[in-house]
Amino acid sequence: MKKINYSGIAAVCVAISLFAIGCSSPAPKVAETPVQVVAETDMAAIKAEIQALENSWSAADNARDAGAIAAFYAEDAVSLSNNKPMLVGKAAIQTDIEAGLAKRAEGSTVSYDVLDVFGDEKQVTEVGKATVTDASGKVISTGKYMAVWEKRDGKYICIRDIYNDDVKEK
Repeated sequence: MKKINYSGIAAVCVAISLFAIGCSSPAPKVAETPVQVVAETDMAAIKAEIQALENSWSAADNARDAGAIAAFYAEDAVSLSNNKPMLVGKAAIQTDIEAGLAKRAEGSTVSYDVLDVFGDEKQVTEVGKATVTDASGKVISTGKYMAVWEKRDGKYICIRDIYNDDVKEK
């Protein structure tokens, strides 16, 4: 009977294994997709901020201060007024505000209520309603509006708005 040399067989097996490992291609690299962490927009906080702006707007409106009202608008703002041509630019908007304030009844006041906001920290669209009361507090007119606010130099400024009056009750 012939004696088998196990050490030789083992050496051949090791050599074949090393050859196979050396010749095999490396595992393909999986492309790593960077994970972006996006902070969720706090729309409740933005709504509160826009309401604060509307409260200041209302105060300027009730003080009949057209310049203070116009300060809420960007230089390149566009306003779509009720039953009027489109107003382009802060100067045209301020002229329209001045004319509207001159026609308003003495002792009347206006308030603006933010109903909804959507967008993000950079640009927000607001939907709201306006209520005008006479000196006794009786509601004399109501209306609705949309405003687009853009954050510039750290504060929101109105770049677009549109509004119209509700039908007056008879």
